[in-house]
Amino acid sequence: MTCAQARDTARRVLAEHQAPAALVADVLTVVSELVSNAIRHGEGLTGFHITVSGGQVVIEVSDRSNFPPRLRLADPHTPGGFGWRVVKTLAPSTFIRFHRGGKTIVATLPAHGRPSAP
Repeated sequence: MTCAQARDTARRVLAEHQAPAALVADVLTVVSELVSNAIRHGEGLTGFHITVSGGQVVIEVSDRSNFPPRLRLADPHTPGGFGWRVVKTLAPSTFIRFHRGGKTIVATLPAHGRPSAP
């Protein structure tokens, strides 16, 4: 599965639940970051699943690496390295489940989206 295919799947699932546009944007960002990092740094994507249930959107992305993502210090002279920070900002309860053959990152966002700014 490619990043584009994962985003298409997420859009379809969210459309079925009439998710607000802000939530769709946040979910697509998280999906893009997790899937691209699994492909780029996780020795390949081995699974992708998204569900909407119980007032939550749950995104599960699996790869072959046993190394967790790491939060890098912001450095204006080094490109990239902001994906994990973005994921943890949009889905703060994200956690990693390690298993034989790699890991699964589980990111959860409230299905109603972020509160609007005052």
